[in-house]
Amino acid sequence: MMRAGAHLRTTGIWRKAIRFGSDRRGIAAVEFALIMPILLIMYFVTMEASQAIETSKKVSRIGSMVADLVTQQTSVAKADIDAIMAIGAVTLQPYNRSAPSITVTAIQVTSDATPLVQVAWSRKLVNGVASAGPTATTVPATLKVAGTFLIRVDSTLGYTPVISWSPGSQQKLGLTTAFNNINMSETYYLRPRRSAAVTCTDC
Repeated sequence: MMRAGAHLRTTGIWRKAIRFGSDRRGIAAVEFALIMPILLIMYFVTMEASQAIETSKKVSRIGSMVADLVTQQTSVAKADIDAIMAIGAVTLQPYNRSAPSITVTAIQVTSDATPLVQVAWSRKLVNGVASAGPTATTVPATLKVAGTFLIRVDSTLGYTPVISWSPGSQQKLGLTTAFNNINMSETYYLRPRRSAAVTCTDC
């Protein structure tokens, strides 16, 4: 036979359970705790996408700007080309999580019956260090016109999202390594503005 005290304790527990189940005072906090991670993910994805799009536009702008500055010259030296490429790299600011690579190639299309593509001179900037560029290149068929001179500028960037970036060489964890390097690139061709060719005095 159940004692009266035990019965009262059982009844009290059930009443507390029922009261707890019907209490709605903390429902907003619980909903917020469930929704907040999703909202944060959406915010960072939107922010990262907008930054990536803007940076991609700047990578394209590097190619057009560098090509425009070079083709306005009649003659250049290695120091001139290196300075122009350095100016182009600065246009990425305030993005600074990785450095762009820029290659300027002067192309002479020969006047042969079957025109050949020859590299007159070339310079490149990689991780802020300038050096000699490639000795061979190609041009689209539509630009392969006999006797013409072209300036080709290749600009590339391994875009590093904020979520996967860390200062120095600290270890990256989780899924961020999959998005550590998003390749962005652009190629521009322009003809000289003030002369038939742009020569380099010491390339």
